[in-house]
Amino acid sequence: MPEPVKKTVSAFTKKPKTTEVTAGNTAVFEAETEKSGIKVKWQRAGTEITESEKYVIKTEGNKHSLTINNVGKEDDVTYAVIAGSSKVKFELKVKEPEKSETVTPAGAVPAPAASESPAPAAESSQNREASSAETQPEEHQDPIGLFVARPQDGEVTVGGNISFTAKVAGESLLKKPSVKWFKGKWMDLGSKVGKHLQLHENYDRNSKVYTFEMEIIEANMTFAGGYRCEVSTKDKFDSSNFNLTVNEAPVSGDLDIRAAFRRTTEGHDDGAEFNFTSLLKKRDSFLRSANRGEGKSESQSDVDVWDILRKASPTEYEKIAFQYGITDLRGMLKRLKRIKKEEKKSTAFLKKLDPAYQVDKGQKIKLMVEVANPDADVKWLKNGQEIQVSGSKYIFEAVGNKRILTINHCSLADDAAYECVVGDEKSFTELFVKEPPILITHPLEDQMVMVGERVEFECEVSEEGATVKWEKDGIELTREETFKYRFKKDGKKQYLIINESTKEDSGHYTVKTNGGVSVAELIVQEKKLEVYQSIADLTVKARDQAVFKCEVSDENVKGIWLKNGKEVIPDERIKISHIGRIHKLTIEDVTPEDEADYSFIPQGFAYNLSAKLQFLEVKIDFVPREEPPKIHLDCLGQSPDTIVVVAGNKLRLDVPVSGDPTPTVIWQKVNKRNDLLRNKDDSMTPSENSSDLNTDNKLLFESEGRVRVEMHEDHCVFIIEGAEKEDEGVYRVILKNPVGEDKADITVKVIDVPDPPEAPTISNIGEDYCTVQWQPPKYDGGQPVLGYILERKKKKSYRWMRLNFDLLKELTYEAKRMIEGVVYEMRIYAVNSIGMSRPSPASQPFMPIAPPSEPTHFTVEDVSDSTVSLKWRPPERIGAGGLDGYILEYCKDGSTEWIPALPGLTERTTALVKDLVTGDKLYFRIKAVNLAGESGAATIKEPVTVQEILQRPKFWLPRHLRQTLVKKVGETINIVIPFQGKPRPKITWLKNGQTLDSKDVGIRNSNTDTILFIRKAELHHSGTYEVTLQIENMSDKVAIIIQIIDKPGPPQNIKLVDVWGFNAALEWTPPQDDGNAQILGYTVQKADKKTMEWYTVFDHYRRTNCIVSDLIMGNEYFFRIFSENLCGLSETAAITKNPAHIQKTGTIYKPPSYKAHDFSEAPKFTHPLVNRSVIAGYNTTLSCAVRGIPKPKIFWFKNKMDLSGDAKYRMFSKQGVLTLEIRKPTPFDGGIYTCKAVNECGEDEIECRLDVRVPQ
Repeated sequence: MPEPVKKTVSAFTKKPKTTEVTAGNTAVFEAETEKSGIKVKWQRAGTEITESEKYVIKTEGNKHSLTINNVGKEDDVTYAVIAGSSKVKFELKVKEPEKSETVTPAGAVPAPAASESPAPAAESSQNREASSAETQPEEHQDPIGLFVARPQDGEVTVGGNISFTAKVAGESLLKKPSVKWFKGKWMDLGSKVGKHLQLHENYDRNSKVYTFEMEIIEANMTFAGGYRCEVSTKDKFDSSNFNLTVNEAPVSGDLDIRAAFRRTTEGHDDGAEFNFTSLLKKRDSFLRSANRGEGKSESQSDVDVWDILRKASPTEYEKIAFQYGITDLRGMLKRLKRIKKEEKKSTAFLKKLDPAYQVDKGQKIKLMVEVANPDADVKWLKNGQEIQVSGSKYIFEAVGNKRILTINHCSLADDAAYECVVGDEKSFTELFVKEPPILITHPLEDQMVMVGERVEFECEVSEEGATVKWEKDGIELTREETFKYRFKKDGKKQYLIINESTKEDSGHYTVKTNGGVSVAELIVQEKKLEVYQSIADLTVKARDQAVFKCEVSDENVKGIWLKNGKEVIPDERIKISHIGRIHKLTIEDVTPEDEADYSFIPQGFAYNLSAKLQFLEVKIDFVPREEPPKIHLDCLGQSPDTIVVVAGNKLRLDVPVSGDPTPTVIWQKVNKRNDLLRNKDDSMTPSENSSDLNTDNKLLFESEGRVRVEMHEDHCVFIIEGAEKEDEGVYRVILKNPVGEDKADITVKVIDVPDPPEAPTISNIGEDYCTVQWQPPKYDGGQPVLGYILERKKKKSYRWMRLNFDLLKELTYEAKRMIEGVVYEMRIYAVNSIGMSRPSPASQPFMPIAPPSEPTHFTVEDVSDSTVSLKWRPPERIGAGGLDGYILEYCKDGSTEWIPALPGLTERTTALVKDLVTGDKLYFRIKAVNLAGESGAATIKEPVTVQEILQRPKFWLPRHLRQTLVKKVGETINIVIPFQGKPRPKITWLKNGQTLDSKDVGIRNSNTDTILFIRKAELHHSGTYEVTLQIENMSDKVAIIIQIIDKPGPPQNIKLVDVWGFNAALEWTPPQDDGNAQILGYTVQKADKKTMEWYTVFDHYRRTNCIVSDLIMGNEYFFRIFSENLCGLSETAAITKNPAHIQKTGTIYKPPSYKAHDFSEAPKFTHPLVNRSVIAGYNTTLSCAVRGIPKPKIFWFKNKMDLSGDAKYRMFSKQGVLTLEIRKPTPFDGGIYTCKAVNECGEDEIECRLDVRVPQ
């Protein structure tokens, strides 16, 4: 099953619930938040509700309410209440007012009398609502699925009755629908109908509605849980879930024991069942309430008494019954006997399935049982259907007695109930498939768009088709509220799409899975267009090329070109291009008709970029021969001193010249020292011209290349292709002919975009803001910097987001709306009239964090003559920067200097300030510190006087120590007694008036309590302990009585006084050692002499004599007696020395006397020795058999010589078979061997010959 890593905590402590109201009445919804002061919004069908006469919104502290007056049918919609990131939905159901007959409302039902049965009183409100609903058939006008009315959640007390009703419309059904009731996931309640459960159904022919009812009678705590009602027809299916809550019955101070022991069946049959459950629960509740009155907070866990009794031995039944308050022992024993009979051991299974298994999704699981018959066939069922072999999904194995079902690649469809069937026996289990947490592998990225643009947030998760939740500023986005948002899944990728963004869409968007969260910011700006480069005026000659170029900020903006107000239509000579942010108008082979005003208008913006094209006419005048050279620069229409060209553009400078004969043109680039850097002469050789130039310069002749000069008859052209910064300078043109010379200087200035600024620096970092600072670029491109553009991105992202659309004039900027705890980087662009520079290097990564809020609950805990003890709680808001510690300071009254009270930071929330001057008045303050700095200070308003406060000594003795404290031997004693008193009092412990031995008893004292500790209690630790508090002449004293108890010794002087009939009388005296506790009774047991198995005759017997009856005639019995106190039975028992013989009455049988038979017999060999011939060196044996009573003694001889002392020979005798082993015989061992058997009745002997041969 899916299990989320982390669950969101709701801000609501009380949530509004779905309400049903009659039209025309008033509906009130109430909610409570965890804290007061939280802003709460109410929504109706996804739209925020504003206060009016119809809607009344109230807020009092942490309580919030919405009142809807004059409810109508149009108010039957879904409502929601929002606080922070928590959103709770609820419904208002409006029903029509009753028309025909008046139905008594649920609230008007009179309460039952106290003497009546509690069952009707415990009936829930659902019953009354269901009964009233039956009289209103017009309510089921718009059924959802098959249900007209679904069963609702119910609540009942223990012992009460409750009914759940489901109604199904039968108008469109051909036959009655099938209804099933389930508890939990799979338990079908149809088979559980009986004493506590009844199922009813009926059909209303007028309204054509089927009513199905489930009635629970005398509910107990085990009935609580989730239920399900399923309705099915031939082609339709519907289900409804509901919950039942069972509360404990209220217990009054007087516990009715007799009512608790009421029999479950009527009559007075001794075999009737007693219901002890009510007594146990009432007694448990009574004890818990008593413990609460005594100040104890420990709750007793529920105990299954019958489970304890089943596992206990019969000798402990009375002890367990006494411990748990059961007094009807006969009824308990009968029920226990019946329970034990019902427990049947499985004959088909040696080991069944576990109750439940869990497996991760995608893994495999093995379900294994052990069967008694290794040849048995088993069936595996899933949700009641037999599992068939299909591919590699299910694998069935049989290994010996084991039967294994393997499920591979588990999915959510495998989350079901399984059972293994062997014959008529079944073994059940449930398999839960756990989904692994879904992680966000690629997070969301911040975005900045213009109004009306499409926004697409994209993230990638760890599993395909996973379910995610989208939120905006903490509020969940759903398709129900608006069609503005579109959610899309593509494999592992998840998308949130906003087709047309508006200013209201700005905010933080969050995607959540059960294993991660990702946040991104969306900034929506109004559309603004910036012109990075405007079009410039042009002056061109005939048949030249004219190019108008402009650059705007948005590369997606289109536009039109106008000529004298009319749109320019492109053709073969006129070209219009749009590449990125650059728009161009190119006119080839310029003619006089092209001279006009040209404009570029971006679509959708109120901009008009204009420039003028001037056509240059070349006038040729008749010049007489021998005319000196002349440079005609005044025809350019502008100052000849400076020509500006944009870097990357083409510079073409036409210089009309005249002279006869044709002059020589020399182009030079000079520096500030007028050094000749470059020349060009199209008609002279270097040697001819070198005499007129500086000999330090080299003359260059270039007719091709990036920088070149073209010479024509009446003019020369200076061309720079793709102007660069190095081309900037003063160019000098010189004309020479025999008549004279002329020269002119032209300054060429190359302008460009600025150099990128250096990396910006980040300072003044806060919770969601920071200050960005930078320096101007080293080179401004020849034009003043108009402003700067700032961009931001997350550290792990690749998307940069622009922060400003208006150029920044200053060198600082405060960036806001960042997410605390996320690492960011910044970069800067410089902009001049030419365009935007390349981006600067990214800044150092930084994380927006804020100092924590000030600590809370800062108070003084204690004051002495030289110390002050303080305590506080952590700040309410810590933030992503964590918490490094606290700074504690104090200031003397009348001073302004704050002095550190502790060296450095402290991580604790308590502090003891030492070495203070007695009598000083001090102010204290505390600050929390993290990476972002210090928080605000929490201050104690009033000054604290450093002076010990005298407090009278007094013990606060716990209630359980006001009576005798009873402990068993070996248990640990730990007594804590709190007290008050200042200055610290002197504490004295005494036992029975004597000082305590520190080796035996441990004493630990603090400023607020004293502790007596004994690791292992012994009997000598019993006694009265007195503890005294002493401060000067004031004191307080308490006494504690401790009683250490142990198991008693066995009874003494047990006597078998008399035996008569089937009875035996016993007497004994109390044990010498009572274990320091009162003897509660004795346990008398008997044992038959034949079996010596002990059976209990009396338990908790209080007298010291008894008569044991119902003994069996002819048997002899021993008796033993255990003594018992609070610790239990004695470890040993007193046993009668002599058995009690229960004699038979009537004729005494005298057995006949027989003469004993004499079985004595003289030895006689039954199997003789056999002559043998053996090979030397190999062990050999001689064997014979003999009989005789009593068992004869055996002697072996060789050639009449006794062999018993010779180690070479070994003699064996087993069951009358006699063996002589000769180890590795030699020829010397050959001869006559004799075996002789002797007993008190006679003797016998036998002999044989042994030959030993040497191998040849």
